[in-house]
Amino acid sequence: GLVPGLLNLGNTCFMNSLLQGLSSCPSFIKWLEEFTAQYKTDQNQPAEHQCLSVTLLHLLRALSCQEVTEEDVLDASCLLEVLRMYRWQISSFEEQDAHELFHVLTSSLEDERDRQPRVTHLFDVHSLEQPEITQKQISCRTRGSLPPVSNHWKSQHPFHGRLTSNMVCKHCEHQSPVRYDTFDSLSLSIPAALWGRPMTLDHCLHHFISSESVKDVVCDNCTKIQAEGTLNGQSIENQRTTFVKQLKLGKLPQCLCIHLQRLSWSNQGTALKRHEHVQFSEFLIMDIYKYHVPVHKSNQNELNQKHSEETAPVTKDGVAAKPSDADQSPGPKPLFMNGARSSSFLMSSGTFPLAAFPECSSPVYLYRLMAVVVHHGDMHSGHFVTYRRSPPSPKSPLSVSSQWLWVSDDAVRKASWQEVLSSSAYLLFYERVPSRAPPQSLGVRAKE
Repeated sequence: GLVPGLLNLGNTCFMNSLLQGLSSCPSFIKWLEEFTAQYKTDQNQPAEHQCLSVTLLHLLRALSCQEVTEEDVLDASCLLEVLRMYRWQISSFEEQDAHELFHVLTSSLEDERDRQPRVTHLFDVHSLEQPEITQKQISCRTRGSLPPVSNHWKSQHPFHGRLTSNMVCKHCEHQSPVRYDTFDSLSLSIPAALWGRPMTLDHCLHHFISSESVKDVVCDNCTKIQAEGTLNGQSIENQRTTFVKQLKLGKLPQCLCIHLQRLSWSNQGTALKRHEHVQFSEFLIMDIYKYHVPVHKSNQNELNQKHSEETAPVTKDGVAAKPSDADQSPGPKPLFMNGARSSSFLMSSGTFPLAAFPECSSPVYLYRLMAVVVHHGDMHSGHFVTYRRSPPSPKSPLSVSSQWLWVSDDAVRKASWQEVLSSSAYLLFYERVPSRAPPQSLGVRAKE
């Protein structure tokens, strides 16, 4: 039930902990398998040992027990060698950051994906002018066949997501076009804790998407309104107002990496590490952080009326009954707090507790915790370890194991779920749970 450890090559615990965390994400390994399949069919591609995706796939498959290996401790120096070929200068004898290496891997995989295959130069014009020649018979001057363009070159890795940035003028309420930015991980700052209240992952997420005021921004709409009210021939200056900016998640990835920022600075400018414990849970609901395209008011009224007709109870005469005062309680429903510890989460981690989500009985964006990377020490020296799930048994490869492991370089042992919850997380790896139909009594169908 254990996994192989990784040899420490000097100060490579940052790499070992990250590889153990990535190896517990089946969707990422599956994407690497589909992505590297192009090298087996395309002869014009570079050698496999020069490709980051192939090297990474072999390591993750061995760490997830998908490849048979006789060694209990593996050597991951091949990954550093490939990254150096990608012009990354990473020393194995200096302190490095696991989160920084994560972005090195994702950006290098994107560079490998965007590297276009070699296009054959077609000097034979006559062959192009003869439409009866099939694609297989077209050849270039060197008599080389045309390489097939694989659709895997444009596929995004499962950690790829998009953020939305929404700007609204506080004076005229004019909304600027929504801006989209890509992300590979959500880097969350830890807000100041209130006395007597535990810090949860939801607090960090709410702080991340909380609105902020941006002063002295040119508003085109206010400038236009001002111009319409002035006399002809008078020149006006651009109207500067205060905008409200808010971030939300426009596209949620299949694999979600959450980075808790534990670096802070003192008044004297020295680097400090924040040791606050942030509570997290096995299941994470992200529906309330998802950006939704605004609906026109008339369409929204129609949807609300249709929804009220569908959900209203029906009397014996077939007439929709008027909801009672208890059903029309004012105020928003309480949001489920991800990270709040409760007895509903202290169960087998392989089960799907719908009862644990009373306010969101059928979440669309539901994630399950797969690994936790922890940093021990201060900002100048320390050690990275990983809590990760044990690989599923060969008899049921699609299942999710409830056994957790503690991995520190070449040391591997079993860990309890309580030990995982009490750890001071630095990186959290979640994977999206496939949507499943809720109980039939709800009378609705789960959305994908």
